[in-house]
Parts: sequence; C-alpha cells; structure tokens
Amino acid sequence: MTEHPIRVAIAGATGRMGSTAVQAIANAQGLSIAGLLVHRANEGVLESLDRFGQVYVDPQTLIDTEHPDVWLDLTTPKSVVRHIDLAIAANIRPVVGATGYSDADIARWQAEAAKASLGGLICPNFAIGALLMMRFAKEAARWMERAEIIELHHAQKLDMPSGTSLRTRDAMGVDYDVPIHSVRLPGLVAHQEVIFGGVGETLTIRHDSLSRESFMPGVLLACRRVVELNQVLYGLEHLLW
Repeated sequence: MTEHPIRVAIAGATGRMGSTAVQAIANAQGLSIAGLLVHRANEGVLESLDRFGQVYVDPQTLIDTEHPDVWLDLTTPKSVVRHIDLAIAANIRPVVGATGYSDADIARWQAEAAKASLGGLICPNFAIGALLMMRFAKEAARWMERAEIIELHHAQKLDMPSGTSLRTRDAMGVDYDVPIHSVRLPGLVAHQEVIFGGVGETLTIRHDSLSRESFMPGVLLACRRVVELNQVLYGLEHLLW
C-alpha cells in the first residue's frame, strides 16, 4: 500500500524563498502542497499560484480547512511567531525558516510541542554547505588564536547580524569576543566567511549560496524528517549528524 504524501502548508509563498520552495515541494517525491499562505491574494498572485494549491491570506483559515501535516514558514519577523503559535496549537509540525523569533519564543514552542510529543525544526539556515562551514569553524577554533566573521546577504534581509553568523560564533565556543561584520548589498544571496588568525598564518572558511535553490535540499529534508521527531529542535544539523 502506498503511503500518503506529507502535506505541507507553505507560508510566504510569494517571497524569494517561498516561491522557490513552492516549486521544489510541488516536484518532490513524498511531499504535496496542502495550502499556500500569502500576504495579499491579488489577481497576479492567484494566477501564479493556483496551479500549485489553494491560496489563503489567513493562517487560521488555512489550518482549519486543509489540516496540513507540516507548516513551512518562510515569512517575516512580523508574522512568524503568530503562525508557529497557531500551528503548534493545531498539532501541526512547524519547520521555521523565517527569522524574528526570540529565545523566549523558542522555549515556548518547545514546551507547548512537548505536551503533545509534537516534532518541529527551527532552521536558521537550510544550506547543507553552511552547516558544514559552521562545523569546520568549530573545529578550527580549537587551534587558532583569534577569529572574525563576515556575513554578506542581499539588501532585503531584515535581520543583522544573520542568525547563521550568531550560531557560528556560539558554536565556536571560544573565550574571546568574535566580531561579526554584516554586509547588505544588491546582487548577493547568502555568504559567510570565518577568518582565523594564528602565528604567521590565517585560515578562511567560506560558504556561498549562489541561488536560493541551494536551500532546497535542506528544506525538503526538514519537511520529510520532521514527522519523525517528537520534539522541537533548533538547527537542521540535528538531522545530519
């Protein structure tokens, strides 16, 4: 007997990440689109998204109508917290790709999800290469004297410094301050380098996302594997090692 595909609601379906995710999930084996949440459902939006699934502007209506298995949130800091609160309350597994939540929000989501043994993933970065960069930086920090981080993103990115740069600094676990330098320019997607300095040498570990397709293997992995979890985890790396 063939298993039913995992039904994914995509919040932020008209954004740069969201529109790429719509295409990826629509073509992915074992996944289907349960509904698409947008900020405004004008004629142009409906024409571009109707072939992928029903379009909604209200998250509660999408939840009540479609009953998705997974809520993939690629929206904005103004929306993400409310969306995830609603998803968890409805026993829908969240995959969070947006930013703007606080440590208190994460703790609340984990506590509420734990009551129902509900799985979830909060992913500051979906790029597999970026997660490897962070892991390599953690190892290098054991041997090099100092380090600084430069993170570069497209001009529309709202948070500064990026979540990935903050996570990289935390993962390094050093006892000195690691400065983070943020760059926001047109033409960039998502880039980060960690520069280490030692006696007579430097080491640079760099990752570049050249297009938003680079995030899609991680997005698909998260949507497929989140249904196997019984708690809300922070970081896609929990599925990798």
